[in-house]
Amino acid sequence: MASSEHIRTLLYTINNLLQQEKYKVVLAVIKGFRNGAVYGAKIRAPHALVMTFLFRSGSLKDKLKAIAQATYTHSRNLAYFVFTYKGLQAVQERIQGKSLQSQSFLAACLGGWLVFGDNNHINSQINMYLLSRILFALSRLAVEKGYIPQPKRDPFPLFATLVWGIVLWLFEYYPHTLQPSLQSSMNYLYHDSNVWHDISDFLIYNKPRTGAQK
Repeated sequence: MASSEHIRTLLYTINNLLQQEKYKVVLAVIKGFRNGAVYGAKIRAPHALVMTFLFRSGSLKDKLKAIAQATYTHSRNLAYFVFTYKGLQAVQERIQGKSLQSQSFLAACLGGWLVFGDNNHINSQINMYLLSRILFALSRLAVEKGYIPQPKRDPFPLFATLVWGIVLWLFEYYPHTLQPSLQSSMNYLYHDSNVWHDISDFLIYNKPRTGAQK
């Protein structure tokens, strides 16, 4: 009974603290860290699971270790970034006395340099993912602001044409310039499909099982 009473008292104290307006900025930074960690794990775990079992060789233990490491790195980095970004944004707003667009940009720049500036495959994937999104967003913003005229036709077919033309040209003639995971995917799709020995590795397996090929 005493233990449950202590727990109820503790929960009441915590919930009361969370309602305090004066702590809202700090608590928002802390929850941002929590959300970054959870979201990073949710995004990376399924991706790492699929890519590892599709393209990575090695024992089951090695594969599970690779999945766990990739998930941890993504989750940690996103948590650190959200914490840094929200903290720096709050500090700037406190110093300048108001919210400005430049505060968001500067906080994110510093957070990006500190957290995502290390050139590894996780950060590379995240940064390139964001790059494709901001190119779309900046194009739409340029139209909204009147910097470029509204297209008379949907530009998406032209965009698709150039994207696929360029990426396959790079893959066929300069594959070393592409990210390793993209190289693996394209090798599977376009080069491995040129090789087979019998019906087993034509329809069932991508490559002959060990010991099956003479």
